[in-house]
Amino acid sequence: MARDSTLRFGAQTDEMTSLLRIVNMVRTGEASTRPEIGRVTGLGRGVVTQRVDHAIEMGYLADGDFGPSSGGRAPRTLRFRGEAGRIVVCALGALHIHVGVTHLDGDVLDEAHEAWDISRGPAETLDKALSMIDDVLSRTPDVPVWGIGVGVPGPVDFDSGRPVAPPIMPGWNGFDVRRRFEQRYDVPVWVDNDVNLLTFGERARRGDDTLDLIYCKIGSGIGAGLLSHGHIHRGVNGAAGDIGHVRVRDSEVLCRCGKIGCLEAVAGGWALIRDALAEIAGGATGALATAVGAGEELTPERISSAAEDGDALSIRLVQRSARVVGESIAALVNMFNPSVIVIGGAMAGAGELLLAEVRQRVYELSIPLATRDLTIATSINDRREPLRGGAEMVREQLFDVTFPRWFSVGRPTIAAIHGTPESVA
Repeated sequence: MARDSTLRFGAQTDEMTSLLRIVNMVRTGEASTRPEIGRVTGLGRGVVTQRVDHAIEMGYLADGDFGPSSGGRAPRTLRFRGEAGRIVVCALGALHIHVGVTHLDGDVLDEAHEAWDISRGPAETLDKALSMIDDVLSRTPDVPVWGIGVGVPGPVDFDSGRPVAPPIMPGWNGFDVRRRFEQRYDVPVWVDNDVNLLTFGERARRGDDTLDLIYCKIGSGIGAGLLSHGHIHRGVNGAAGDIGHVRVRDSEVLCRCGKIGCLEAVAGGWALIRDALAEIAGGATGALATAVGAGEELTPERISSAAEDGDALSIRLVQRSARVVGESIAALVNMFNPSVIVIGGAMAGAGELLLAEVRQRVYELSIPLATRDLTIATSINDRREPLRGGAEMVREQLFDVTFPRWFSVGRPTIAAIHGTPESVA
């Protein structure tokens, strides 16, 4: 996605700066031929040729097909060598582990997905995740991994890669997640909140580098990702967007975090499971009750699909959840003024049934100016979205943030990314 990169021309004669810029221009699609590079940068034809040849020699770029002619000889296009490296993504959810491998351009090559309870703790969970990654990597071509993105269902200190008091992750507080992956694969690792990964995926899919967006995930828990003018807003300690633990008016329900009246305890997937089982025990009937009576496991996905199929109990639960979530989102709309709200997660499978309730509450409770140009939609419901979003997060860190530190080496290293003494030697 073409974005206003942090890499700027300090001076047009600075070879390293112009090399960095040219590689990123080709990578993002800002320019695809040598003449286009010259027009955008103002560099002369000879300098552009020299820089491009150097970038090709270093393995970042390659010649592509011939482009359309504007009257003279058709120019040869350039392409970024996305096949030169791999990005690994590990998306940890409350009840699953999802891992995958992508090209440097973000295309998913292979993946694996297994049910898993995050409350089993960091040691056991990460052992399982690393084993799954090893299996996936063994099925892909032997190409070096350039970076790893990890998503966890809780607040994260992005700089250190450590979860910060995650309510549904006992034993994870302050655990050095990044170190476990770096030790195994010896590559740079970034750890972020799982909803931020989905938000990155929306940014990449929409191709809008100035997007103001809220991604609200309603799964087992509830969380939000905030995209401000194209940039993820994490807050000073990584807690931005943790709306699942804001207080719901008049609620006295005990949350898993230990507090009373949290949004998640009223409207999250685990709360709907609790309420569904209570109503079924109290005599509620219908398809969902029949399924539970037959021994079927009750999940947020099962409730949302039953609601779509017309089950009365499931419809009541989904609509009640959507109304409460819509009230909390309305407060964010008044404060943040986004152009897009995306509803994702397991409960989004209820589709228009859930979306209609959210829209009604948001438009009813938000100020008219904040909703004048607002779009509210469900996510595309593609299981690979966390992988694509994780790859987008890693790509941003590699090429928009840290590129100058490791460019001359030819591929990223832990020492260069973190600025350790070895990177200077």
